[in-house]
Amino acid sequence: MTGMNWRRAFAVWLLIAVVESIHGALRQLFLVPAIGDLPSRQLGVFVGSALILLIAGLTARWLGAVTLCAQLAVGALWVVLIVIFEFSLGAVLGYRCEHMLADYRPSQGGFMGLELVVLFLAPAFGTRFQR
Repeated sequence: MTGMNWRRAFAVWLLIAVVESIHGALRQLFLVPAIGDLPSRQLGVFVGSALILLIAGLTARWLGAVTLCAQLAVGALWVVLIVIFEFSLGAVLGYRCEHMLADYRPSQGGFMGLELVVLFLAPAFGTRFQR
């Protein structure tokens, strides 16, 4: 894609992954003991989505994805990278695949699909926020 800086797109995704990892660790330490695992994961989706939108808004101009097509391409890249990251990290931590997939199944209380939609649209929202 002409004019698209994929290194910057990757750098912003890396920032998102680091912030989300810290958010997840803090959630495990403080929220899980207070309200339980599933409710904390559900709440975490909304907090994580807000963090993603904040990062996208703050980095939109630097990212330089000016067209909607470029913004959606960046969002698609971010979704692919985060899914690979989450499942790789989950495997390293010894989580069963079924446990990880439950986060994506609304029938099992999982809302992660919503966060992936937010992640996909975040570059477009971030650009709109900058204007």
